[in-house]
Amino acid sequence: MPKRWRIQPHDPDHIARLQQSAGVPAVVAQLLICRGIREAESAREFLDPKLTDLRDPNLLPGCKAAAEKLHEAIRGGRRITIYGDYDVDGMTGTAILFRCLKLLGADVDYYLPSRLDEGYGMHDEAVRRLAAQGTQVLVTVDCGISSASQARTARETGIDLIVTDHHAPGGELPEAEAIVHPHLPGSDYPFDGLSGAAVAFKLAWALCQQAAGAKRVSPWMRDFLVSAVGLAAMGTVADVVPLVDENRVLVRHGLSSLKEKPGVGLEALMKLAELDRKPYLDAEDIGYALGPRLNAAGRLGQAQLAVELLVTDRPDRAEELARYISGLNESRQTLERSIYLAASKQVKDTFDPSGDAALVLAERGWHPGVIGIVAGRLAEKYHRPTVLIALDPLGVKPGTGSARSVPGFDLHAALCRCGEHLVAHGGHAAAAGLTIEQSQVAAFRAAFCELAAEEICEELRVAELRIDAEAPLSAFTLKVVGQIEQLAPFGQSNARPLLCTSGVTLAEPPRQIGASGNHLALKLTQHNVTLRAVAFGGGEWAEELAGVSAPLDVAFRPVINSFRGRRSVELHLVDWRANP
Repeated sequence: MPKRWRIQPHDPDHIARLQQSAGVPAVVAQLLICRGIREAESAREFLDPKLTDLRDPNLLPGCKAAAEKLHEAIRGGRRITIYGDYDVDGMTGTAILFRCLKLLGADVDYYLPSRLDEGYGMHDEAVRRLAAQGTQVLVTVDCGISSASQARTARETGIDLIVTDHHAPGGELPEAEAIVHPHLPGSDYPFDGLSGAAVAFKLAWALCQQAAGAKRVSPWMRDFLVSAVGLAAMGTVADVVPLVDENRVLVRHGLSSLKEKPGVGLEALMKLAELDRKPYLDAEDIGYALGPRLNAAGRLGQAQLAVELLVTDRPDRAEELARYISGLNESRQTLERSIYLAASKQVKDTFDPSGDAALVLAERGWHPGVIGIVAGRLAEKYHRPTVLIALDPLGVKPGTGSARSVPGFDLHAALCRCGEHLVAHGGHAAAAGLTIEQSQVAAFRAAFCELAAEEICEELRVAELRIDAEAPLSAFTLKVVGQIEQLAPFGQSNARPLLCTSGVTLAEPPRQIGASGNHLALKLTQHNVTLRAVAFGGGEWAEELAGVSAPLDVAFRPVINSFRGRRSVELHLVDWRANP
């Protein structure tokens, strides 16, 4: 669907002032100002985040109490189980705490529910089963803050519960020995954007301090924590939390940790993803290569194996697991393509762009572990909140739904208001999940779309591209794009800079690339300068672009492509329009 381009205005005096005071190139000063950074000190902190900028873990609400309880449990030889979530954030957080507790001599194991058979969060049956197997202390990772009922079950079965989470607290907090959460009611922790893995990392840090009896931990503990920063970075990027404040510190240093000390499991996975050939890693490598592979295990009901990959010390087992998990990712991609085609057909048959403020699509046989990815792609394409519901093929069990939002629409709040039609729901403002009886789908669709129509005005139904600046292709030299890279790591709330230019032509017909032709390769020419461009997910543009004879306006993100030792500027095409 067409997008509205909005190029941010610039004040040359402000750019020159920040350039001089912060000692940065003009293009970096301009892009910092686009991000609201106007002072030299703020610019330096943003461009060079230090591990020492991380806040003491004992400042995080509940962290000191949880560390003390766990330290007592280790010394008492009590059986500890980590109860994680099945996404990358939960897997990496589980791996951090498992490795930490093992190093400290704990009797510890881990449990992750099946996405397909159990669904998100704590479950009474699982808690009772763990108690019967000897668990005495249960530590949640990336879940549990809304599990008041399951907390009571834990107490009834004699389990001491410690909750670590980052999701929005519900109306009733669980009764637990400690709750570690950056945004607990009544707390004043200055940053509430930590991922579940980052919260787990803070607890591991505090636990190491407890074991050391001091703020300064032993060298072997410090080595562990440095490697754990890499796992926390993976969870932070994969969970799409804002890459600002402490998250920016974790990801900047975690990327270096992943490259230098990945552990045998991640090392094997990176080889299969061909990341071992790169001189350095960036956040996109997590978002588009490592994260999807691990997530595929969770989506297809094999999250336990992904955690095993992250914690194993056996190279042979690591290689076996990495190959299996990569195979799961290939299966996930096949399922995703099939569901995307079916869902797109539903949209084509039923969607009214001028009237429908949301998309609610349902089908029997869709794989519940993959529908969230497709919902995200459709939400981005049509700029509408999108819900995909995988109905039970036999019509016996409730359907499973995944929802993705657009800026300005709070999914979590919307599902709460439509709760009368749902069996259960949970999640964030931007992404959520639900279960629903098939008989309620039509009523839910009507209520959800009506709510979206009330809250999303006509203007907001058109996607807006916030473009940092306009510049000719000749401006994007290796030196300039290298300067732009100083703003990395890129991700949520710090997107790779989006630029635009006008009056370009195609140097040759566009080519569909990728295993299924999902992507597009182009060569763009302007004033005798030609640059290669790639449109990821833009394969469907091929025919339309080939038929355009007029010059084009293009919006893109410049990157440096390193291939076989050769570095070149490449453009990642985001949008285009004919320039009459």
